[in-house]
Amino acid sequence: MAWVAGVWAGGVLVIGTVAAPSAFAVLERAQAGRFVARVFAIEAYVSLALAVLMILLARRQTVQQGGVRFSLELGLALGALFCTVAGYFAVQPMMEAARAGQGAWSFATLHGVSLAFFALKGLVLLTLAWRATAPVARH
Repeated sequence: MAWVAGVWAGGVLVIGTVAAPSAFAVLERAQAGRFVARVFAIEAYVSLALAVLMILLARRQTVQQGGVRFSLELGLALGALFCTVAGYFAVQPMMEAARAGQGAWSFATLHGVSLAFFALKGLVLLTLAWRATAPVARH
C-alpha cells in the first residue's frame, strides 16, 4: 500500500511541478496546452485505476486488522478519487466549453478550480503515502 501511494503521489508531483511547467517553458502556448492536456488525461485514467487499487488495499488492511469498516487510509483514497473525478472529469469539459466561449465561468476560473483539485489530490496522496508507511498498531 505504501509503495502504490508513494508512486502515485510522486507521479502527481512530477506532472504538476515538472512536466506541465516545462512544456509551457519550451513549446508554443497552443502546443504546450495540447501536450499538457494529454498528460493530464493519461494521469486521470491512471489515477482512477490506482484509486480502485488503493481502496481495495485499504479495505483489505482494515479487515485483516479486525478494525472498523472505514479507515483514514480508505478515506484518503476516496478523497484522491473524488479530486480526480471532480477535477478532471467534471471541470475539464467545462474548461473546453469556456474555451469555446460557452458556459457561465471563464477558462481562467475553471483552470484555477482544476488546479486546486489537482493540488489537493497531491496533498491527499502525500498524506496517504505517509500514513501507509507508519507502523501498524497491533492489539
